[in-house]
Amino acid sequence: MSGQYGELRPAGSAEIPMRRRMIEEMQLRRFSERTVESYVRAVGQLAGYCWKGPEQVTDEELREYFLYLKNQKRLARATTTIALCGIKFFFESTLKRDWTAMNIPRPRAEHKLPVVLSREEVRAILRAVTKPQHRACLSVIYSCGLRLGEGCQLEVRDIDGSRGLIHVRAAKGNKDRLVPLPPPTLKLLRESWKTHRNPRWIFPSAGRGGVGAAASEAHVPLTTVQQVFRRALKASGLSKAAQVHTLRHSYATHLLEDGINLRLIQTWLGHNSPATTSVYTHLTEQATSAAAQKVGLLMADL
Repeated sequence: MSGQYGELRPAGSAEIPMRRRMIEEMQLRRFSERTVESYVRAVGQLAGYCWKGPEQVTDEELREYFLYLKNQKRLARATTTIALCGIKFFFESTLKRDWTAMNIPRPRAEHKLPVVLSREEVRAILRAVTKPQHRACLSVIYSCGLRLGEGCQLEVRDIDGSRGLIHVRAAKGNKDRLVPLPPPTLKLLRESWKTHRNPRWIFPSAGRGGVGAAASEAHVPLTTVQQVFRRALKASGLSKAAQVHTLRHSYATHLLEDGINLRLIQTWLGHNSPATTSVYTHLTEQATSAAAQKVGLLMADL
């Protein structure tokens, strides 16, 4: 049986209370809907791989599954970590099994600097977006430093036009925050909303044929905005390995280059630790320091 949060058993098997129990345990902990979906999907994929109920999976089969994810599926560290966290939650909170006895380590952290677009590159990508609603969505993600889900799930009540603020609700870590909303972006949002006047969503799902936005009860799918960005990136002719989240990295870097206080940027991004935000100082130093320019001059005759 398919449901809002997917399967905990291979296709064709009966629904069992543990699926509901796992979801309820996450809801009690106030996990976001996207986390609930990801964790249930992870357990469902484990069950599909082993072709048995997840409660029947042995420690050795778990070990084999994570080796399969690494060596054959070659999943990114972040994707593997989500799978690990979801399955670990299920075993500990739903099955009440001792996870530490299974000795499955979390993938080692990667320390890579994020890709950052220049201001001109950001504008080239946005110009390549053909639909005004999609351009407005990507524009607010960049100009307010939002995560993809935060941008797609903006509601009418979140926009405080008189104060020039966006209220980001229940973001990562279930935290709210206020973010400055530039006047040109506010104008874009208003123009976009007037095309459908949905009572709840700034960017509603248009549905088949693109005619259902006005009455839609769902926001624009995240995958739709990701696809739009990829097409615009290709149309712009840029070769950087950018994605929607790159707009958020670029926002933070551009603010630092303009002298905005790091502590303020940390607050606007919703980071818990200043260490997370400080990665952008490395990017701005590389781009703007006089020392880097002198190195370029020194090596000019090579």
